[in-house]
Amino acid sequence: MINIDDPSKVETTRPLWRLGFRPFFLGGAAIALLLIPYWLTLWYYPQVLDRPFWSPVIPLWWHPHEMLFGFAMAIVAGFTLTAVQTWTNQPGLKGWPLAGLFLLWLGARVILLLPAAIPLWLPALLDTAFLLLTAARLAWSIGRIRQWRNIAFPVMLTLAAIANLLSYWALYQRDMVLAGTLWQAMIWWMALLITFVGGRVIPFFTAVRLKLPKAEPIKALDWSLFTALALLAIQAMVPFLPEPLWRTLLLGAGVLQLVRQSRWHAHKTLREPLLWSLHVSYLCIALTLLGLALVGSNELAGRQLMHLLAVGTIGGMCLAMIARVSLGHTGHNLYEGPKMGPAFAMIALAALIRALMPIWMPQHTPLWHWLAGTFWCGAFGLFLWHYSGILSRPRLDGRPG
Repeated sequence: MINIDDPSKVETTRPLWRLGFRPFFLGGAAIALLLIPYWLTLWYYPQVLDRPFWSPVIPLWWHPHEMLFGFAMAIVAGFTLTAVQTWTNQPGLKGWPLAGLFLLWLGARVILLLPAAIPLWLPALLDTAFLLLTAARLAWSIGRIRQWRNIAFPVMLTLAAIANLLSYWALYQRDMVLAGTLWQAMIWWMALLITFVGGRVIPFFTAVRLKLPKAEPIKALDWSLFTALALLAIQAMVPFLPEPLWRTLLLGAGVLQLVRQSRWHAHKTLREPLLWSLHVSYLCIALTLLGLALVGSNELAGRQLMHLLAVGTIGGMCLAMIARVSLGHTGHNLYEGPKMGPAFAMIALAALIRALMPIWMPQHTPLWHWLAGTFWCGAFGLFLWHYSGILSRPRLDGRPG
């Protein structure tokens, strides 16, 4: 077993490239802050920007693609590349290999905004290489010690790479129907990943901080949820369930999520933003499932409600986890760090406004979009304000990472 925290070894790598969470959390938060106002301006005031996308890119394709494969996947990569070191006690990716992986991700983001006729296969290649290399690195660390209980992470990233390639194919074919089904499937992919990871970390973090017994998982409940969310991802791609069964699946999964979370002492976390932010983000999964079951085939309402999952769960969980992991892996005291409560509240407000207000008062939809976007940007702006220095400086305790 390799000692990855040997204090006698002097770390010479620049701090930003010492572990995956550093560049990917900064990069993911930065594009979260920049791309939403860019998208809203492009959508409502295209004449202001006066620089179109390069010809092969459709803005309606770009927005969901970049929020999923740009923003969210950066956070997923940063989290898993960091966590796998803890899981396996194998050295994490750092230095030039980490910088190269980050540049693959960043290169695709930049190319998709350039007003030039660059071949579409180039960003597709960079994006796919980023995802597959991340999956390969995770699989290498897991395989070295045969820790197969974590093999789901590289498998899911490989599936995401396939979905990403299909999304570029849909763009090449100008097939927005296929692209739309892929976005729906990937949102459920993220819900499945968060359900899997959340069931591990949320009750653990809560129990440790509040000095309570940890709620042990109920395997039958957990696997029922994993199966239901996987079926919803498949249903998004290839509808095979009639509406009554589909709504029953949504309703059942929503109730099971509530039952699962009710065992995690969420009501006792109100004084700890690093805890209640995780619980609120996770709760949005159940609320989305139940809301979709309620509206059924109302496609307009369903599209709005999916933003409760996209903004509240994906955006909220990403923000909560990067705030926590950034402190823990840089040697800071978790509960004496920057005051992120306002940021967590803003992301929750952004989710509620974006998902519910266009349904309730559709005549003011532009106002709700801009208001939700303002709260979103405020949340990630606060993260960058507080954490850019933390992520770009060495650990306080002098240890590697």
